[in-house]
Amino acid sequence: MATLLWLQGGACSGNTMSFLNAEEPSACDLVTDFGVEVIWHPSLGMELGEDVQRILRECASGERQVDIFVYEGTVMLGPEGSGRFDMFADRPMKDWVAEIAPKAGAVVALGDCACWGGIPATTPNPTTSTGLQYLKGANGGFLGKDFTSALGLPVVNIPGCPAHPDWVTQIVVALAAGRLGDIALDDLQRPKTFFSTFTQTGCTRVQFFEYKQSTLDFGQGTRTGCLFYEFGCRGPMTHSPCNRILWNRQSSKTRSGQPCTGCTEPGWPHGDLMPGTVFKTQKIAGTVPKEVPFGTDHITYMAHAAAAKVAAPQWSKEDMFVV
Repeated sequence: MATLLWLQGGACSGNTMSFLNAEEPSACDLVTDFGVEVIWHPSLGMELGEDVQRILRECASGERQVDIFVYEGTVMLGPEGSGRFDMFADRPMKDWVAEIAPKAGAVVALGDCACWGGIPATTPNPTTSTGLQYLKGANGGFLGKDFTSALGLPVVNIPGCPAHPDWVTQIVVALAAGRLGDIALDDLQRPKTFFSTFTQTGCTRVQFFEYKQSTLDFGQGTRTGCLFYEFGCRGPMTHSPCNRILWNRQSSKTRSGQPCTGCTEPGWPHGDLMPGTVFKTQKIAGTVPKEVPFGTDHITYMAHAAAAKVAAPQWSKEDMFVV
């Protein structure tokens, strides 16, 4: 039986709420079918006060084995390195993390805040927040770039705001079963099984992207046109399976006409939420996107876009839906 400890730092609890909606497998399946013992979880644990302190002391000392340590939220270092912006069980949360993480079999950073620092680490970062092993795109974070868990793994990053619940439970099952070979990581320490393809993969608007047909109205994003050209959709540049493993088994942001904001990438929130950067494609000379799809360059993109527009069939410019 594998043991799991889950702690929250500077977080909104969004990843916990997502996790509790998991279906394949569900949160209950982890316990009943896969034998995961949940030592403690901030929303599910029955222990309070001194009992929680006792559990954490046992985990930090190695008296109690932690096979999987899931951390949600940022590690807050402020003020002035004390970590006292985030106190938990009578200590700065950062101190619990520093003691528990090296003894855990595997450490999982869940959500953007734990992976890269997320919104709290956005300039001016008043709480001096950081991710477990990254700060935005820079390797290091709180635990340092050379950190490995007791099993020799770096922090396993499962980003997203929030992360899809099934990404979480499937990785927990693999770790609990000791299938470390199944968890190949990319260069940002994300599981390749989920983060090798792009959000655009499976997007129902992809035919409009191919023929460079834009929508000029938010409401039409579900019917005609691509949201990349005007509304800042980052689907072609974002690694995620959001259009392969659908949310609630039925939809995604782009399928509902909402631009992908790129929340599984370390630069999120892109543009640091400055005015004019949200839901708006940033352009050069008012025509060419500043950022082009992953793997291409601006010259190649411009040539492709020009040819695609000329070749665009009439149906790509019309509303194909009749209901």
